Amino acid sequence: MRKIALSLMGCALLSFARPASAAEPYGVWVRPSTGSQVRFYDCGSKLCAKVIAVTDQARKGEIGKSIMHGAVKSGENTWKGDLTDAGTGKVYSGTVTLQSAEALSLQGCIAGFLCQSETWTKGEVAIGHARPADSPGP
Repeated sequence: MRKIALSLMGCALLSFARPASAAEPYGVWVRPSTGSQVRFYDCGSKLCAKVIAVTDQARKGEIGKSIMHGAVKSGENTWKGDLTDAGTGKVYSGTVTLQSAEALSLQGCIAGFLCQSETWTKGEVAIGHARPADSPGP
């Protein structure tokens, strides 16, 4: 009985000794201005993102389009790389910042000083609007 109690205590202590996991932006995020859902995923130790669902059927041609390919981690909870507007195809210098487990900020800039940002929220795939074959990542 004593061995069991000591084993349980040891397991409990080990669970507290684990290092904190680094925050990651991976998963599905919802763009508030359009309702589009974008999956952020690891692509060779870089950050990539692809549109996987839309709420506005006029935007259904955006499903499957990559909006970020190969952003590099540039700081704690921050990645930098090109952001592509899925609707227009225009490319911007982008920064993605994980503000919390539920908030992801994207900033796109032209010429380094004309910038616009938007904070996205964590979401789930809307059934009926996504094409699973086009959904990358795990």
